[in-house]
Amino acid sequence: WVLDGHKTPNPIGSTYAGVVSRESVRIALTYAALNGLDVMAADIRNEYLQTPSSQKDYIICGPEFGLENVGRVALITRALYGGKSAGKDFRNHLRSCMRHLDFKSCLADPDVWMLPALRPDGSEYYEYVLLYTDDVLVVSTNGAQILREGIGRYFDLKEESIGPPKIYLGGHMREVELENGVKAWAFSSLQYVQEAVKNVERYLDLT
Repeated sequence: WVLDGHKTPNPIGSTYAGVVSRESVRIALTYAALNGLDVMAADIRNEYLQTPSSQKDYIICGPEFGLENVGRVALITRALYGGKSAGKDFRNHLRSCMRHLDFKSCLADPDVWMLPALRPDGSEYYEYVLLYTDDVLVVSTNGAQILREGIGRYFDLKEESIGPPKIYLGGHMREVELENGVKAWAFSSLQYVQEAVKNVERYLDLT
């Protein structure tokens, strides 16, 4: 389902979903490596279909809604793709979920969320959740629990996406061990470079 947003008036204010900065991602990965914390990722499925709409949009029902409803007016209650405020509605809905889970937004980057927590040995540390629209990255000793029992209670997550991240923000990610035995996270642009090379090769073939 896609909304004909070009037929609706422009909303007042920002209409975009939140995106965490790459600098915040690098800092979070460094924090995880220095403190021996796990990094888990997940994708939210059909994020706009799970989000209440702040707009008053409607459609005239066709036969796909049942012959008894043809010609009736139906109010659209979900922030469908194509809606001019869909990104903002999803972000606000996800932010309310994070606050309900007692996470607080970081002043330096509002799409970084933090929560004081305890390790299994009783020591204190901070759990972090980084949000890039529908891509979630968790730094914690129990990242899977935060995803499945926390965010997963309010949003449908892609089960196959839950686990240590392989790709995030379009870049390849992997945990590596340095020569001194220290474990760290590597973040590369390999995928972008490969696609760029393929595009150049296709262009040269056409010319």
